[in-house]
Amino acid sequence: MISFSNVSKEYPNGTHALKDVNLFIDKGEFVFVVGASGAGKSTLVKLITREEKPTSGKVMVNGYDLGALKRRQIPKFRRTVGMVFQDFRLIPNMNVYDNVAFALRVTNVSFRDIRRRVPYILGLVGLASKARSMPDQLSGGEQQRVALARALVNNPSLIIADEPTGNIDPELSFEIVDLLNEINRCGTTVIMVTHEHDLVAKFNRRVITLDSGVIASDRNDWRSSDESE
Repeated sequence: MISFSNVSKEYPNGTHALKDVNLFIDKGEFVFVVGASGAGKSTLVKLITREEKPTSGKVMVNGYDLGALKRRQIPKFRRTVGMVFQDFRLIPNMNVYDNVAFALRVTNVSFRDIRRRVPYILGLVGLASKARSMPDQLSGGEQQRVALARALVNNPSLIIADEPTGNIDPELSFEIVDLLNEINRCGTTVIMVTHEHDLVAKFNRRVITLDSGVIASDRNDWRSSDESE
């Protein structure tokens, strides 16, 4: 699903964001990525989504060699990846239904398939009754669920959630991660970048910790190791 082979990333200003990273995430895994600000989390995500190319090494995602990917191939690759952001990124003058449908319209999906797919996805995230609501009529947690629905509607094999609970109330954070867990149980690979250790401790999943551009730890036993420290 995702492999990094001796991947380094240096930006033009001289910042070494990642240093000789080796990483493999299998299909169907749920992985938390944690680390302090500047540890390399954002760069890792940008490499996975082909916003950036590695300075050296090889990045493979969903069968694509991202370093060798031609510009015209990038949109096709990105349809295999769903993104959920901290700031929701909803279109303010579109209702919930149209925000989700937009992700299908830009890929020329038929009107009939949109009418079938969007209500199903809204039901999946518990927003069937909010289809005609505008973003400013929703709570932060509801807006994030719309963003999640939009990421899911193209049926991607991989979901990347970049600090998805950063702008919602703490009590709703568990709800969002529960949804991601349900999505993962259906076979979708999930990578969640977060700084919220309470969330990580509650959900017993693989945890990759970045520190100054290197993988400091890669564990499936976060709770037991956290309790012993």
